[in-house]
Amino acid sequence: MTLTATATATATPGKSLISPDNHALVLIDFQSQMSFATKSIAPELLRNNAALISRGAKSFNVPTILTTVAEKSFSGPMFDEITDAFPGQELLDRTSMNTWEDEAVICEINRIGKQRIVFAGLWTSVCIVGPVASAIDQGFEAYVITDACGDISEEAHERAVQRMIQLGAVPMTSLQYLLELQRDWARTETYDSTTGIAKVWGGAYGLGIKYAKTMFGASEGGH
Repeated sequence: MTLTATATATATPGKSLISPDNHALVLIDFQSQMSFATKSIAPELLRNNAALISRGAKSFNVPTILTTVAEKSFSGPMFDEITDAFPGQELLDRTSMNTWEDEAVICEINRIGKQRIVFAGLWTSVCIVGPVASAIDQGFEAYVITDACGDISEEAHERAVQRMIQLGAVPMTSLQYLLELQRDWARTETYDSTTGIAKVWGGAYGLGIKYAKTMFGASEGGH
């Protein structure tokens, strides 16, 4: 009989989890023209989720690339919910639908030097599938914040997400992204920022935080 070694548990996080220093965030084409035809998610929810991940990334100093397509000539400005979180940051404007085919973006990817990249933007089936497929093909790890993406129909969005998962991409959600960055409420240096972001953009969860703190001064950092 073959004996197998018993696994030993340790209080350490899994390597696949997102942390502030193990990835770059790429936000793609959150622009007026792209959002007009987005039907897979309500525009107010899309804007809310874009704000949530942007504020989270800024709070944790995650290197972030902001890129647009034909900003001045066709697609319009990037959402204020994103640019307000990164005041003064340059937007890398492209002509290519696939962000990964733009030399300026690739120069920034290489400058940042992270092998794990988290993507979000419009539209899922074009502007997100393109760079995700390209990044994976070149040996990068790709994560997609699926509820901060949108497409011209629910089916277009879902088929795109399925396609990326089949290629090896990892799906996640906006609130999951924020909370995975924090991961431990005892991390006091980012506690106020994380709960503050959640209170404003965290939906029902944020309301719960506000209620608990207002009514009985609750804090997740204590046992």
